[in-house]
Amino acid sequence: MPDYEFLQYETHDDGAIVRILLDRPEARNAQNRGLLVELDEAFAVAEADDTCRVVILGGTGPMFSSGHDMGSAQAIAEYQSHPTMSINGATRDGAEKRMLQEWHYYFQNTLRWRNLRKITVAQLQGPVYAAGLMLAWSCDLIVAADDVVFADVVGTRLGMCGLEYFAHPWEFGPRKAKELLLTGDSIDADEAHRLGMVSKVFPRGDLEDRTLDFARRIAELPTMTALMIKESVNQASDIQGFTNALQACFTIHQLNHSHWAEIHEDGWPAARESDGVVAWKQAPPIVPAEKDSVRAAGAQ
Repeated sequence: MPDYEFLQYETHDDGAIVRILLDRPEARNAQNRGLLVELDEAFAVAEADDTCRVVILGGTGPMFSSGHDMGSAQAIAEYQSHPTMSINGATRDGAEKRMLQEWHYYFQNTLRWRNLRKITVAQLQGPVYAAGLMLAWSCDLIVAADDVVFADVVGTRLGMCGLEYFAHPWEFGPRKAKELLLTGDSIDADEAHRLGMVSKVFPRGDLEDRTLDFARRIAELPTMTALMIKESVNQASDIQGFTNALQACFTIHQLNHSHWAEIHEDGWPAARESDGVVAWKQAPPIVPAEKDSVRAAGAQ
C-alpha cells in the first residue's frame, strides 16, 4: 500500500470497501497539489483492486474540504518544489500555463474520478465549500452529516464563474445554481436531499458507521450490475450534454481567469476588492439561501 502524506487509505470487509480520507484537518482539508496527486493515485489503486467494490471518499476533522488551498505555507512551497510544477504545461507562459495545469489537476482528474470503474460514495461533514463540491460531485452517491452546508463563494469573493468542474446546473438546477453563485449563500443537507443531490442524511456522530453500512448494501450487488447501472446513468447524462457542458464551462472559467490577469498589473487571475468583490479574509459570513429574505441573518 502506498505511503500517503495527505490521505488515509482504509480497507473494510476484507477489501470489498475502501475508504479514502483527506487528511489535512489543520488546513480544513484544503486541496493542495500534493493532496490532489495522492488522491488520484489512491483512486487508481482502489480501481485496480478487483476485491474492491465500493470506494468511500471522506475527510478527517470537522470539515470534509474547504476547497482549493488558497495559500498555505505548504501550498506555496509546492509551487517551487512539487514535481507537477515542471510538467503538464507548468513551464509554458501566460494563460496556456494556467489552463493546462487546471485542466490536468482540477478538471480532468475530477472527471476521471466521476468515471471510476467502481461505485463511489462521498462521506461529508461540516461546511462543503467551493472545490469541496467538486470532490463530492465526482462521486456516484453523496451521504451527508446533518451539519453539512453547501456553498460556492468564488463568485462573490474571487469574481469567478464557479469551479473548474462546473456541475452546478446539474446538481442544483439552473435557477438555484444562478442564485447560489450570484449570492454565495448556502443550502443545508436537507435541501440538498430534496434536490436529489444527497442520498442520505445521518447524525454527525453516526456518519462513519452509517456510510459504511450504506456501502455494504451497495457492495452486495454483483459488480457487473453495479457498473452497468453507473454507466447507464452516466451515459444518459452525457447524452444530455453533461461532459460537453463541463468542457465548455471549463473554457469559460479560463476566460474569466484571463480577464482578471489582463487587468491586474501583477497578473493576479482573480478579482480583488478594488474590482468590486469583498476581500476574501474580510468577507461576511456565509448564510443560508432563504426563500423569504434577501439575505438571511446569522452565520454558518
